[in-house]
Amino acid sequence: MKIGVLSDTHIPFSAERLPQKVIKLLGECDVIAHAGDICVKEVIDDLAKLSDVKVVHGNMDSPDLKKRFPSKLVFEAQGKKVGLIHGSGSIPRMVEFVRDSFKSERPDIIIFGHSHTPYNEVISGILYFNPGSPTDMVYSDTRSFGIIEINDRGRIEGKIINI
Repeated sequence: MKIGVLSDTHIPFSAERLPQKVIKLLGECDVIAHAGDICVKEVIDDLAKLSDVKVVHGNMDSPDLKKRFPSKLVFEAQGKKVGLIHGSGSIPRMVEFVRDSFKSERPDIIIFGHSHTPYNEVISGILYFNPGSPTDMVYSDTRSFGIIEINDRGRIEGKIINI
């Protein structure tokens, strides 16, 4: 199973649309997870044409998007529990924040955004994954997104993809 992972798309402020490389690779995914700062609902509408989409809102999203999407979500993918949240602060504080946000749910994977900084680290058996931003390089030297693969044996592997 492949989970395409996005955050901090900030459309139309950082770009008019998602890069073609992102669209192409997300079209090959079983599910797409967006960790907030969407900014316009059309982004999610377009992603929904590619695959099933799981979404949380971020701090930069409009009141309408904050009503439409939760701040935190847990879903299952190939028998693994996935936590999805936008996040707050900078790494490493953000890792602590997202870990504490899902303490009772005990996920196998925590996807988060906010910092625009890619992060792909297993800590105490949990994959902490921030795809960065596919449109904005404000806190990073690259634009990026990610794919998390879960194989038939339950092995989880996160990949950051630079654009």
